Amino acid sequence: MIIIMKPGAPEEAIQRVAHEIENKGLQVHLSHGHQVTIIGVVGDKSKLQGVNFEVSEGVDKVMSVTESYKLANRKFHPEDTIVTLGNTTIGPGTLTIMAGPCAIESREQLMETAFAVKKAGATLLRGGAYKPRTSPYSFQGLEEEGLRYMKEAREATGLSVICEVTSEHAIDTASKYVDMLQIGARNMQNFELLKAAGRSGIPILLKRGLSATIDEWLNAAEYIMSEGNHNVVLCERGIRTYETSTRNTLDISAVPVLRKRTHLPIIVDPSHATGVRDYVAPLSKAAIAAGADGLMIEVHPCPACALSDGPQSLTFEQFDSLTGELRPYAELSGRKF
Repeated sequence: MIIIMKPGAPEEAIQRVAHEIENKGLQVHLSHGHQVTIIGVVGDKSKLQGVNFEVSEGVDKVMSVTESYKLANRKFHPEDTIVTLGNTTIGPGTLTIMAGPCAIESREQLMETAFAVKKAGATLLRGGAYKPRTSPYSFQGLEEEGLRYMKEAREATGLSVICEVTSEHAIDTASKYVDMLQIGARNMQNFELLKAAGRSGIPILLKRGLSATIDEWLNAAEYIMSEGNHNVVLCERGIRTYETSTRNTLDISAVPVLRKRTHLPIIVDPSHATGVRDYVAPLSKAAIAAGADGLMIEVHPCPACALSDGPQSLTFEQFDSLTGELRPYAELSGRKF
């Protein structure tokens, strides 16, 4: 349920409605817009039986919310959310580029990449310290050693840093070193991990699951937000289909669908979506044209030698060329880059 207040409704009227909801044992989510305030009601609505908010002072109308996700719902929060971390903002008016290696392999590799992607225009350095791999014999990451390298790279370049976490222990450790935590596709419905991420208070990048619907994805975001952390960014990284020409199938249509359903920022990862570096550039342009708030792109000093996802990683030269090509697209979409 959402309660839409009249334009210019006095704060006293808003608080009276909010207090009445809370007194019934439900949660209140206030969204203050430029003209109106929306009061979102979270919890068992049967507790409000017999209460008619439409006759309360300052109330314009009451609407039901049929979707199971509430806090992530645009009906609860009509204005787009902007997530801020360090010197970086993710949201409307900005094209955010996250770039770096799939896996942190050494201090030298990460530092070299950090300076290169910053020079090309990236504002976030991505790097995997915990690697959930399909095979248990594949490189699993440097863990806390890699996180220390990320912190050093942030101090040296000024870039914000993001790393995937795979357990509550990893969240506790990574929180000491990075600005943003990533929940990967394989863990999108690891609900205990999502709740722990919500309790961390650190901005979260939530990737879409391998075969998840958009509703399932938004409900996963709701788990994080229900713990009090509303700094959530969604990342479309391709879904599993019958097509074998690419690693996954990038669902570009998810961008406008999400734009209609949620206020959360939307990032697209064309690297994991395709698994082929030649397709990264055209799909990056398509993502911006569809309305994405940013991109996550894998970059490596020597993709042929990469311990993880070399075939989809760009060289420094390729990444620099791509960001140059993206600038006109950003300008056409009204985004700073």
